[in-house]
Amino acid sequence: MAQPVVLLGAGRGDVCGEFPLARIAAAHPVLLVGPSPPAPWARPHLTAHLAADPADAERTAEALRGHSPGGILAWSRAHLPPAVRLAARLGLPGLPYEAAVTCADPSALRALLDRHRVPTADPADTEGEPVSAEAVVLDDEVRIVALTRTTPGPAPARRPLRHSVHAHDVLLHNRFLRQSVERAVRAVRLTHTVAHIALRLTARGPRVLDVVPHPPGDLIPLLVERATGVDLSRAAAALATGGLPDLTPTRQRAAAVQFAYPAVTGRLAHLRLDPAAAQEPSAERMVLTRRPGDPVTAASHAEVTDRLAHWVTTADTPAQCEKALRRMSRHLTAMVHPAARVHAA
Repeated sequence: MAQPVVLLGAGRGDVCGEFPLARIAAAHPVLLVGPSPPAPWARPHLTAHLAADPADAERTAEALRGHSPGGILAWSRAHLPPAVRLAARLGLPGLPYEAAVTCADPSALRALLDRHRVPTADPADTEGEPVSAEAVVLDDEVRIVALTRTTPGPAPARRPLRHSVHAHDVLLHNRFLRQSVERAVRAVRLTHTVAHIALRLTARGPRVLDVVPHPPGDLIPLLVERATGVDLSRAAAALATGGLPDLTPTRQRAAAVQFAYPAVTGRLAHLRLDPAAAQEPSAERMVLTRRPGDPVTAASHAEVTDRLAHWVTTADTPAQCEKALRRMSRHLTAMVHPAARVHAA
């Protein structure tokens, strides 16, 4: 029987977390640790929920007594140090503690990369195209299994509007990008982990924005799996339990996701998905993520929780995915009552 995997920080975010959680649950019993009950979408994939504060490694270890976990996985940046402390306390595989602490602090990460002369970009600088390398680190080997291209939204929030993955992306053969990824991984001293390396492609070459040693969000694991066949979520679980993941590509396609944001700030009055969306041949899924009556913020200042819906397409090429995304967008209608303006007396 597969060893249970303990997740820290999962089960309360948006529904984009359901796919990776389901993939892990297909291979391992899943124990969720957190002070709050899991969201309804997460419950079918959990073997148990343990009400404990992950920051308290001693009490969390006590709560896990009798469950015999085989590995610990962090689901967010903030949970990286607690995951490493808990893994060390239970004698399980895990990142070096210094690496977890550094990756949990963007300022410390930037300082470390600069000390190691890894080319970095200021997150406030919007020059160049944002991309990310979806990598698996095995001892000294860094395997880039996919590249994610991101279309940002309007400033100043610049939340992602779209992500796309293509099994034959030309950037996979860009030696400068590969060198930047490998230098970042080695500077942080990552080992045996799935890593999401965010970069910006500038006129001076690739510049590293972030290093995230846990499965990425925003349905990127779904896109990678649909485009290449490589399952990042199960790879992360395999590494967390001391195993070796199967990274053999079995598909050569393209996949993309688009997110819908409100045009104005106010209260959502109407949100409807035309059932005809299901007839789109390239459609993977189309999901509403807010309800009428919810307060929402316009895209220029939105948070991830302000997204109204998302839809995923798969096709042979990125151009075909983009056309399908545009077609699917026509099936969504939304209306927001603008927030009342408050005038100073």
